Amino acid sequence: MSNNGFGQIYRRLSSKLLDLVVTPHVIGEAPETPTLSNEPTTAQTPQTTTQTTKSITCYVLQNYSRSNALVLDGETRRLKLQPALDSVHIAGQHEKAAVVFLQHKNETNLLNPPPYAFPPRLLRFIELLEKHPELDIELVPVTILWGRSPDKEDSLFRLLFTDTWATPSKVKQLLNIGVHGRQTFLEFHPAQSLRSLVDYAKEHHPNLSPATYIVSQLNHYLDAQREVVLGPDLSDRRNVMQSLIKSPEVQDAIRKESIRAKISMIESERRAIGYVNEIASDYSYSTVRFAEMALTRLWTQLYDGVEVNNFSMVRELAKEYEIIYTPCHRSHIDYLLLSYVIFKRGLMVPYIAAGDNLNMPFVGQILRGGGAFFIRRSFRGNALYTSVFKEYLYSILSRNTPLEYFIEGGRSRTGRLLPPKTGMLAMTIHGHLRGKSKPIVFVPTYIGYERLMEGSTYVGEMQGKPKEAESVLGLLRALKKIERIFGKVHVNFGEPVFLDDVLKAHHAENVQIEHNDDPIPPEVSEVVMSSANAILENINRAVVINPVSLLSLILLATPKHTLDEEIFIKQIDTYRKLLSSLPYDQRMQITPLSGKEVIAYGLKLKLIKRVQHALGDIIAIEDNQAVLLTYFRNNILHAFILPSLVAALVEHNGKIKRQHLINAIQTLYPFLKAELFLKWQQAELEPQIEQHIQALVDLKLIEVDHEDYLNSPVRNSEEHSQLSILAAPVMQSLERYYMTLALITQRGSGNITAKQVEDLSHLLGQRLSVLYEFNSPEFFDKALFQGFLKVLTQQGYISTSEQGALIFDEEFSKMAQNANLVLDDATLQMLHHITSFTDDELKEALEAVAAQNAKKRMKRKKK
Repeated sequence: MSNNGFGQIYRRLSSKLLDLVVTPHVIGEAPETPTLSNEPTTAQTPQTTTQTTKSITCYVLQNYSRSNALVLDGETRRLKLQPALDSVHIAGQHEKAAVVFLQHKNETNLLNPPPYAFPPRLLRFIELLEKHPELDIELVPVTILWGRSPDKEDSLFRLLFTDTWATPSKVKQLLNIGVHGRQTFLEFHPAQSLRSLVDYAKEHHPNLSPATYIVSQLNHYLDAQREVVLGPDLSDRRNVMQSLIKSPEVQDAIRKESIRAKISMIESERRAIGYVNEIASDYSYSTVRFAEMALTRLWTQLYDGVEVNNFSMVRELAKEYEIIYTPCHRSHIDYLLLSYVIFKRGLMVPYIAAGDNLNMPFVGQILRGGGAFFIRRSFRGNALYTSVFKEYLYSILSRNTPLEYFIEGGRSRTGRLLPPKTGMLAMTIHGHLRGKSKPIVFVPTYIGYERLMEGSTYVGEMQGKPKEAESVLGLLRALKKIERIFGKVHVNFGEPVFLDDVLKAHHAENVQIEHNDDPIPPEVSEVVMSSANAILENINRAVVINPVSLLSLILLATPKHTLDEEIFIKQIDTYRKLLSSLPYDQRMQITPLSGKEVIAYGLKLKLIKRVQHALGDIIAIEDNQAVLLTYFRNNILHAFILPSLVAALVEHNGKIKRQHLINAIQTLYPFLKAELFLKWQQAELEPQIEQHIQALVDLKLIEVDHEDYLNSPVRNSEEHSQLSILAAPVMQSLERYYMTLALITQRGSGNITAKQVEDLSHLLGQRLSVLYEFNSPEFFDKALFQGFLKVLTQQGYISTSEQGALIFDEEFSKMAQNANLVLDDATLQMLHHITSFTDDELKEALEAVAAQNAKKRMKRKKK
């Protein structure tokens, strides 16, 4: 029997044995038929391919491995591609297989295989192309990793034998096959033209042989693809810490600390080492795999599923960019959930910036193993800590390690996005400008829940209870309270924000920063704020309209949080039609459930109840759930705010000229945009208003007459009822605005400070919530009043005197008087009543606020 015939029998027998224990998972797009790609392997690879009359396909594997070749052969046959281990013939030349190993070994001497400088098959192919200009060969790079597909992991023992950066020994590879055969990751990459590679090497690297260049570039490319999955080839934590301490930046900070604090260099360095030890992650792939197993079981018990959208975009970005995940922050579950989603889909989990309040015994070490590094809430005035932290962050960026942090800083207690905390963002951009590696892309991520573990805690904190400090005991208490009905979780990856684009927009692309303590130039400060706002706006663009948020939006818009079931169903379906015809953004996801199914879902989650009645069942919010449901309503409020504002103006006035409505919305929009991080710029607003007017006309919720007046439907009609419910969501924001305006106007120009307005507005909001059952914690959220005053200043309505008092003119008074355009008489009278203070009453109220704040500070100190 010929050697070739024996080889074929050996290959088939080996393949059948391997098939019994190996089930590779193809990640990403499997090629239908490999074709030449015009995309370069690296930035130095040629941009074009040579047109040829004939070509063959050959696969490229990085390391010599018979088992990898057999796995590849099996997958190419299953996908009906060119089989990897079939012999190929081209121009009279015969090759035993269509595979090139970049680190090749002699096939004929299995006992003592000496390494070759270049893959023999690649050399023969290059020589063949020299002789036959009409030919070309497609090189398809392939990544194979054993134990990296985490779909069916069930053994801690297996965690010891997952793929790492080290090339496995024969014994390790046999263990890989036995232990991880059914959890194997395989990815085909775009084909490259060998002829184009050869031509490029000759033109741009004449001092290198084509084989040298091609092997180097393909190795670099496959390393980059491997890095996307495994993360960069990292040193252990001790080596990272040592390199940080020895860095010139930290050494300089140590010297300065020694002088400032009048301590020895040894003591100063000891402090720096303590800071590094406090901060640094202790990333462990085994910990990540263990956490994945535990979280899979947790999600299965808690949730009905985790729905993920737009992840394919992230996979593509990871190949070329340093990814920084910037999700909204609504629960402690967020970072666990996001890491789980990323890992489950074949990418490296990011390093996560975590507050040092989470660095608890046992929990902190697990979080470190999963990639968390810890940051103090404030380190102003501590130059050594600042330098150490910046250098650590710079080292992460330099190694192209994916990052994750919450742009809001802390968890939202209201369900709305919080104003950005730009510290981490500024340090990231500072580090990037210090030494650019990969370009940076921020990936805004929307996370939507249907039940929250921290819900009752959030409400208590918004009502004035002190924030609970994190502790292991507190965590255990929270786990005890967990109800096993949490619905689904939705993760939607939003439109990316490319840092280079923002730098160019602010003419800062050529700014360079040399040292840790170099200040950020003004144009880069603008980049930081612009990036932060773009991230938050893009999180909101990726909103998921889930059943809970939808039913919350509707029921909380009714006076007694109840609604006839048939009307409720129609209202839900109307909202779904409105969003389908005029979506807030293309990345938005809308629940596929009908109105009837949404109600059934809410009943299942025990958030609403059915009150049976002979004339038709009534749906009501479950007892003690109304305040909690405001959180979920607020998650999607921005998606309905413009139609709600149109509905409010039409419904309140009964009849309003189209242009008057547009003018009123344009006046109010800057405040709503700042509060809800809306995506439209002022110049884009009028067409959007027109589209929403038309959408409401199509739904028969408003009518247009021949004089271009917008008319409300007849009162007591079904359409009027629907319009009134749609109008309600925006009203609380408008009432809050006009309450603050009335308070400032009543005191007069120059007679009240911004801080006093914030404190009094907070008190009044609390009072309104009790007296008028607004049941909305954000009504007395100080951050919203601060934001409102900031926009009033930006728009030129108010200014601040040297003494800190608010100054305003007639324009401000006119704006305050426009309240009657959007608020009814009863509300106006109520706002006037509660904002009318005598000097003595104002003094008493401010003293009460000061005493309350002092009491809170004392409680925090005791803790």
